[in-house]
This record gives sequence, structure tokens and C-alpha cells, in this order.
Amino acid sequence: MPKASPESVAMTTAVAESNSPRKAGRRGSVLPGFEPWLYLSPALILLVTVLLVPLIIGISYSFRKFSAFKSEYVGLGQYQALFSDPLLAQALVNTLWWTVGSLFFQFFLGLGLALLLDRPFWGRKMVQAVVFLPWAVPSFLSGLTWAWLFNPIVGPLPHWLYAMGIMAEPSNILADPKIAMWGPIIANVWFGIPFFAITLLAALKSIPSELHEAAAIDGASPWQRFSKVTLPFLAPTIAITVMLRTIWIATFADLIFVMTSGGPAGSTNTVATYIYVSAFKSLDKGYASAVAVLLLILLIAYAVVLIGIRRSLARYS
Repeated sequence: MPKASPESVAMTTAVAESNSPRKAGRRGSVLPGFEPWLYLSPALILLVTVLLVPLIIGISYSFRKFSAFKSEYVGLGQYQALFSDPLLAQALVNTLWWTVGSLFFQFFLGLGLALLLDRPFWGRKMVQAVVFLPWAVPSFLSGLTWAWLFNPIVGPLPHWLYAMGIMAEPSNILADPKIAMWGPIIANVWFGIPFFAITLLAALKSIPSELHEAAAIDGASPWQRFSKVTLPFLAPTIAITVMLRTIWIATFADLIFVMTSGGPAGSTNTVATYIYVSAFKSLDKGYASAVAVLLLILLIAYAVVLIGIRRSLARYS
């Protein structure tokens, strides 16, 4: 057998060392830790660009006072003005009324529809299509349509309410400061029922049918099966959907602005519409940003509480 030259031995040794696990592990030790972030980088860049940067800019605006041609730094001056603004106090109360009233009817009507659609009956597919239709209608068009329906000249609702004895005469409830908020609430309930119906129906489909069958065999009544079987399974879904819908309603200004523009006499002016009016009509972007930051803090606190409740429900369900 011929004897290997010193050069070939050295080359073979170098190749073996480069292919050894110790060398490969040392060379690839940085890449596995960096590789997931490399794959996530497009999404992270998009999130930072679309969400974080506008948020930082909006918060920075709240420390400045804007006029027609210039702006100046005022520190916490805009936040100090929040505590002495009677319009903001009224908007906060209206926002609470608008959010709770809309959410209450949306949730219970959506839950009822989900329970109905979970049972087989003739024409269920058609009913599902009709129930989910409002969610596909643009909010601007919904507000405009409901404003027409409440108008006694072109709409039938005031005349129906008068015929049922609910109203003393056919009049536009959107023009009465005492009951004007019910107009946007009714329109928002019609618009938001499909959200709860869709999500709760999907949660109902995930409940094993064997649990209901076992409860029925044990002699449980329909209410007991709902409260002891259905509701515990729905609780985590209910918590997250209620949280999301509350945030959406509290920041939802389209319906109210189209139907009433915050009137009459500010009776339907919510924080969301107040921010819009302050920024684009009063041209006070700094004060509007401060109000928006206040609303953001309130909604974050609310979301933290709801997420904690959801975790406890998921733990014990």
C-alpha cells in the first residue's frame, strides 16, 4: 500500500475537524437562536410600522398645543384640561350608556340566535345567511338607513311606535335629547348581533354531544343542561368576545356621527365622536390626542380585568 503524503494527511485531518459535531455545533450555535426572529421579522416590522409608530406619534401629540400654523409643547397642559371639561364628562357618561346598552342586547340576542341555529330545522342555512347579513353591511350605510327609518317623514318606525302606544305622536326619537341615544343603540344592536351569533355558534359546535346525552340520561332539565354543561364551555369564549366587542363599541363613532353627529345638545356625544370633533372640526389635535390616550388607558384596564377573568374561567372549566 502506498504511503500517504504529509499534505494529504493534513488536508484529511482538517476536513474531519471541520465536519466534527463540536465544530458544527459551534458554527450553528448562533443561527438557531436568530433564525425564528428572522422568519418573524416581516410581521414584526409591519406591527411596529402600523401599530407602534402611530401610537407613539399620537401620544406625543397629546403634549403639544396645535394652532392653525404652528404647534408648541405644553407638557401636561392638555391632560390638566381634561379634568375641567364638562363636555368630556358628559361624553364619558354617554359612552358608558352607549357601550353597556349595545353590548347587553347584542350579547343576549346573539346567544339566543346561536342556540337556535345550533338545532337542526328546515331552512337553517337560509336563516344563517339572513342573520349574518348585517355584519356585511358597511357601518356608514347602516347608520344612514336607520336614520331614515327613525324619520317620521320617510320612515315607518315612528308610526309603528305610535300605533303600539309607545309614542304619543309620530316623532323622530333622534331629535329628543332624553331618548336620542336609543336610536344609535338599536342600530348598533342590529349591526353587532351577528358577531356574537357567529362566535358563540362556533363554540357550541365544539361541545361534545356526549355530555348533553349523559346529562339527559341522568334526568337533567334543559335549564340544568344549559347552566351546567353549555355555559361552562362557553364561558372562556364569552369573556373574550365581550372584551373585544366592548372595545369596538367604545371606539365606534361611525353610527352615531352619521345618525346624530353627537346631538341633540350633546346627548349622543361619546368619547369617540368627541375625539373626532376635537381633531377635525375644532382642529385641536393635541387635546383630541389627550382624550384618546385617556380612552386607551380605560380600555386597557378593562381588558386586563377581562383577560384575568377569562383565565380563571378557562382554568376551572
